[in-house]
Amino acid sequence: MTSLGRGLGLGLVIVATTQVSASAAALPHARAKASRPAAPPVRAVPAPEYIQERLQELGRGFDGLVGIAVRSIDDGWEAGWKDHDLYPQQSVSKLWVAITALDAVDRGRVTLDDKVTLTTDDLTLFHEPIAEEIFKNGSYTTTLGDLMVREITQSDNTANDKLMRSVGGPAAVRAMISRKHLGAIRFANGERAMQSRIAGVTWSQDYALNGKFFQVRDALPMSVRQAAFDRYIADPYDGAAPFAIVTALARLKRGELLSPTSTAHLLDIMGHTHTGPNRLKGGLQPGWALSHKTGTGQELGGVQAGYNDVGILTAPDGKSYAVAVMIKKTSTPLPTRMTLMNNVVAAVIAQHDQASGGSTSAKRR
Repeated sequence: MTSLGRGLGLGLVIVATTQVSASAAALPHARAKASRPAAPPVRAVPAPEYIQERLQELGRGFDGLVGIAVRSIDDGWEAGWKDHDLYPQQSVSKLWVAITALDAVDRGRVTLDDKVTLTTDDLTLFHEPIAEEIFKNGSYTTTLGDLMVREITQSDNTANDKLMRSVGGPAAVRAMISRKHLGAIRFANGERAMQSRIAGVTWSQDYALNGKFFQVRDALPMSVRQAAFDRYIADPYDGAAPFAIVTALARLKRGELLSPTSTAHLLDIMGHTHTGPNRLKGGLQPGWALSHKTGTGQELGGVQAGYNDVGILTAPDGKSYAVAVMIKKTSTPLPTRMTLMNNVVAAVIAQHDQASGGSTSAKRR
C-alpha cells in the first residue's frame, strides 16, 4: 500500500452520455450538464484480427445482454462486442468516486488522512461491512483513505456513499467525469437512492435499520417491482459503455487522470480487491496481475441486472490492457458468467503472446 494511506468510497449518480434516451428528460438527475461528445471516438489503431474475432465469438455465444471491451494501453488498439451500448455499472461506479476523491487530494482540497465519523444516519443497504463498526458504539471514526480502501476492495456501499458525500456528493463525481472528458459514463445519486429506486421504493433513512428496506420492498405488488426493474435495465441510471470504461482505465494507467502518486495509490488499492475472485481474476496466468473493480446488481425473478468486472491486466513483460466485461441482463448460472470473463482474459493473454512471442500462452476455452 502506498504512503497515501487507505481508501475512499463511491456511490452512484447519473452523468449524461453520448447516448441519452428520449426518457432522459423525465429523470430527476442533471444529465444535460454532462459531457456529450457527438459520436464515440474513432479507433485510431485497428484491433488485431484474433482478439476482435475472439471477443465477438464470446459475445455472440453468451446467453444474455453483454458488452465486452479490451484496449491495449501500450499499442492503442481497442476491440469489443457491443461496447458502445450502455450497461448498468453497479459498484463499478465506485471507481469514479475514488478518482473524484483523489482528484480532490491532488487539488489540495482534502487529504486521505482527514477524519470522518459515521453514524447510523450514514448506513445504506445490501453490502456494508463497515456497519458492524458503527453498531459497536453507535458511531465510527476513520479516515477518507480508509473509506476508499473499503469501497474499492470490499465494495462497501456505506463507505462509498460517505466518501462521495465527503468530497462534494454526486455533483462532484459528475463534474469530474465531465471535466476529464470520460464520455459515456453516468453516475447516479448514491447507493441508497439508486438501489431503492431499482426496487421501486423511495428511500427513507429508517429503511437502513432492522431489515425495514426488505420489508417495504417485499410488500410492493410484483407488478410495481417488475416495472421499476425493467425501467432500470432499459435505461440504467448508472449506465456506462464498456468502450468508455476501458478508455478511462487506459488514461488512468498512463497517468492522465491523476497525479503520479494518486495514480499509483489507486492502482495498488484496485490490485487488492477481494470481490470477484473468479471473474476476470479467474482467467489470469502465472506472472500476470490485475487491478480491478467489480459490480453486481439486483435480481428479480431469476434475472440479474448488472454483473461486471473491469480492470487493468498487466503482463509479465510490463505491457498492460484495460478490460471491461459488463452483463446488462442474464439468468445464466454464475459459473457461466465467470467462465465468460475468464475467457476474455485468456483471449487477451493469447493475443499478447501472439504479438510478443511470450511464454504465458493461454489456452482458448
